Amino acid sequence: MTRRRIRYIALVLFLLLIAGTVHAAPTTSVYVVKIADDQTTILDEKTVDHLWMEANLPVLGDGRTRYYHQGPVFDGDKWDQNETTNFKDRGAVKGTDVKDLCELVSGAEPGDDIMIRAADGYHVVYPYSNIYTPDPRQGPIGICWYNGADSGAGERQGTGYVPDYYMGMRVVFFADNSTNAEGLHVYGNYDMYETLPDSAQHFYDLLPSTSGLSIKWVDEIRIYRGGFTGDRGSLASSLNEKPAPTTQAQAPLTLAPLIGGFCIAGLILWRRV
Repeated sequence: MTRRRIRYIALVLFLLLIAGTVHAAPTTSVYVVKIADDQTTILDEKTVDHLWMEANLPVLGDGRTRYYHQGPVFDGDKWDQNETTNFKDRGAVKGTDVKDLCELVSGAEPGDDIMIRAADGYHVVYPYSNIYTPDPRQGPIGICWYNGADSGAGERQGTGYVPDYYMGMRVVFFADNSTNAEGLHVYGNYDMYETLPDSAQHFYDLLPSTSGLSIKWVDEIRIYRGGFTGDRGSLASSLNEKPAPTTQAQAPLTLAPLIGGFCIAGLILWRRV
């Protein structure tokens, strides 16, 4: 085998490894769990998929109305009180209220915190009030499993149910349109300032951005009785030890170790020729 061919094979395997490791699969079910004051003991738990949610719980959204979050504002007022720029189109989504999912495991009470976790460990922790009694300008926090129309610009998400909606299941704030001059349903940066505690707000390079709250690939919702006392900044490992259902969309992750082995072998051969 020529040196040029070996280098070519090694490069291809390396690129495949990158594609396999950075691609995460859409989620189709969510593990809901209630945790005692000791932050460890599981009081109640339930796993439901998106089809069960649609059939058994109230549905947020109609599959036609678009909902938006807001990215950072680099010029002028960083909070952009009038919601004028950098909207992030989350599509014409449908989903399930986090509150209704919490009720599947005996619900939350004032003083509790609710964590929404993604499959990669990223998470945001919200107090009881933001989940159970949200201000209309924030709206219910939904776990979305359907997208009726893709984004008009920017990040593509896929359409239909998950996993065809490949950014799902995704957090979307179902904000009203009361603060947007164009009548759009935007959860803007100033809405975040007005409705979320500092601990739950998201910033990009010190600039507020509600886009960062729109978590992709949600797989767990946790109720922490008495409040969450752990590290809010570190990645959260999964509490659900049950294996996730295998789908075709998850194949890139399962192939990653094999591709990695071929990649390493190719690089070794490259160095030796």
